[in-house]
Amino acid sequence: MRKRHIAKTITWRIVGTLDTILLGYLITGNFETGLHIGGAELITKMILYYFHERIWYNLRIFKDGTSRFRHLLKTITWRSVGTIDTIILSWWISGNAEIGLAIGGLELFTKLALYYLHERFWYKIDYDKDKKTNTSETK
Repeated sequence: MRKRHIAKTITWRIVGTLDTILLGYLITGNFETGLHIGGAELITKMILYYFHERIWYNLRIFKDGTSRFRHLLKTITWRSVGTIDTIILSWWISGNAEIGLAIGGLELFTKLALYYLHERFWYKIDYDKDKKTNTSETK
């Protein structure tokens, strides 16, 4: 299962980083600022996301036929952690609290949709699923 969590971490980070770079550029008008924010998130978000996956795996709730509800709850908890991280990083890198709040506020919506789609994608593939119970952490 750890390989699956690592693979999910990497694929989500690619999607999330591209979204952050684009939002950083659109809000600041400076592509370099967007790249710096996205680059910083490569480190912080991969660590945070991996632990988020491990926590949800160990919770072992909502695994029996309620996958959409589980994905929705995971989306909300992850987005809360991720948005706070983005606000702090964007504020720190740009030096402007309003920019941090704007990027974090906008990504709240873009990343909710992207994360849910990412969860649904991983739910449908078999890569490193638990063979004994034929389930994965995303069910």
